[in-house]
Amino acid sequence: MNDRQAKPPAAWTSDEAERFLLAREHFGMRFGLDRIRRLLNVLDLSTIPFPTVHIVGTNGKSSTTRMIAALLERHGLRTGCFTSPHLLSYRERIRIGERDIAPERFAVQVARTVHAADLVDRSQADAADRVTQFELLTAAALSEFATEAVDVAVIEAGLGGRYDATNAIGSGVVVLTNVGLEHTRYLGPTVGHIAREKLAVVRPGATLIVGPGLDPVALELAEQTAAEQGATLIQAGDDAGAGPLLRALGAYQRRNFAVACEAARASLGGELDPQAVRDAARTVTVPGRFEVRDGEPALLLDGAHNAGGVDALCDSLPEFLRGRDLVTVVSILDDKDATTMLARLVELSGTLVCTACASPRALPAATLASLAAQLGARATVVEPDPRAALESATQIAGKDGVVLATGSIYLLADLLRDPRATIASAF
Repeated sequence: MNDRQAKPPAAWTSDEAERFLLAREHFGMRFGLDRIRRLLNVLDLSTIPFPTVHIVGTNGKSSTTRMIAALLERHGLRTGCFTSPHLLSYRERIRIGERDIAPERFAVQVARTVHAADLVDRSQADAADRVTQFELLTAAALSEFATEAVDVAVIEAGLGGRYDATNAIGSGVVVLTNVGLEHTRYLGPTVGHIAREKLAVVRPGATLIVGPGLDPVALELAEQTAAEQGATLIQAGDDAGAGPLLRALGAYQRRNFAVACEAARASLGGELDPQAVRDAARTVTVPGRFEVRDGEPALLLDGAHNAGGVDALCDSLPEFLRGRDLVTVVSILDDKDATTMLARLVELSGTLVCTACASPRALPAATLASLAAQLGARATVVEPDPRAALESATQIAGKDGVVLATGSIYLLADLLRDPRATIASAF
């Protein structure tokens, strides 16, 4: 079913809303704030009726967003949370009170937003300049948060910052997790170019939180931006002291939680309640980020999909492995730095099982295996089917080993999705 053949929005089910959104992805990505502003205006959301925390950065955005939301919720605030991408359902992107939006509410909000988008599309001089999938999701999330009268919403940017749809909200608290070289086609060729695009979301008088270990060029630009905008700049430490309690595993998650605590403190305008921090640390989860599935062998799922993400993952692996053998199932998209990503994975993996996730942008399994061999991999296996790749890795690792699946969020979705499902995971 495509969007021209869809049932009237009021009659949609949650599954039909998901199919519409998936079809809308094929219309592509187009930067700019005009469409989202028009869309929000049609939805009577030209002024967002709740304060927001805006998360930008290269890696760690989804984790940090969920952690901030959990902290604010534990401090008694009804909190909305908008993240991307998702693993299995678009509903995962829109959360209130640490729960995914209910299927019936999702269908209602997508239908309402699609109707508004149709009005915007008809008013555009260029018929091809249609409201994008991400703009629809952003508007649907904000509409749901307004309907549910949240006290605050934590919003993750999709790509960049300056022209990302989420920059239409205007936030009093902004978080820059980190800056690395990714999406250079859209954001610019250097860390400096990319940092400028992300820091463009900082409004006059805002509070800007930056993550620990920020690239020196990005940190200098953050300081410059804060000075120009009269913003307060806060650099988070490496650990908020909740490391032993943190349910989300991985050293990088401790850093993300430290950033989240600073952002929650800025949002609340005062010190955090220690018990609330402990409760949030014990309960917050981030699907697909250092997610451990018990078994023999243990299965570790991590959606690291760029060089920085793989670095953070690999830095955390020795502590988790404790000498156990590691077999890695990997799929990487063709616009990523596969060489750098594989080089780190080769260092720690006894065997790399190379596969290809469902995305049309996935590198062929044989290409990955050839590249891994050139990088000194001890052993490689080519298995194009992700589920068969996981089965091979499980047999190679044995009951005492560890199987890691990584390289793309699409790969994790392929492995977790019910084979009978007809709705694909998508960014």
